[in-house]
Amino acid sequence: MAQQRESGGRAAADLVLRLSRAALPEGFVEALTLAQWTALRYFSRANRFSRTVSAFAEFHATTRGTASQTVKGLIKQGYLARIPSDTDGRSARVDLTANAKAILARDPFEVVVNAAEALPRRLRGQLVKLLERMLGHVARQRGRPSFGICASCTHLRSHERYRSDPCRYQCGLLNEPLAAKEIEQICISFEPGNTSALQPFSARKLTQ
Repeated sequence: MAQQRESGGRAAADLVLRLSRAALPEGFVEALTLAQWTALRYFSRANRFSRTVSAFAEFHATTRGTASQTVKGLIKQGYLARIPSDTDGRSARVDLTANAKAILARDPFEVVVNAAEALPRRLRGQLVKLLERMLGHVARQRGRPSFGICASCTHLRSHERYRSDPCRYQCGLLNEPLAAKEIEQICISFEPGNTSALQPFSARKLTQ
């Protein structure tokens, strides 16, 4: 039985590794390195609290210096923009430019996205939960943030009375309002938990 569990776990991990390799571009694609593609994907999905060099370094499991060099290269190429903080002159947010959004439409990773979309919806949901558990386990072992989307975070709050308000959600940890589109973005402050805050709105798609 122990051998079967070990074999099953190793087989699952091997499949995850093979799937990640399938998404790797062969050499340079659009004159970008693998690290630069990873950065563009991260900043396209991270929420406004997590679009920083230090957060990207944590996400990419690399040093801040290496992450900084990757970001600087993309800024120089016109794919990222550094937006100074209004409240802290020492910090800055990193945003995508129009050029970055255009090039992401040709992202080689989309082949894996399409493969996932081809799965039945129920299986996609189960797969996401299982992979989140695996990533969370690895993150805890390595003492790193687990990352995840606000919709699955224990800090998410909603205001039942303000369904028409585009900022009817709130981050309970940071005490900041969240637009509906932001709850599908990834956050460095993510903590897995129940999603009861979303229950009043689960029957309809969040489009605001």
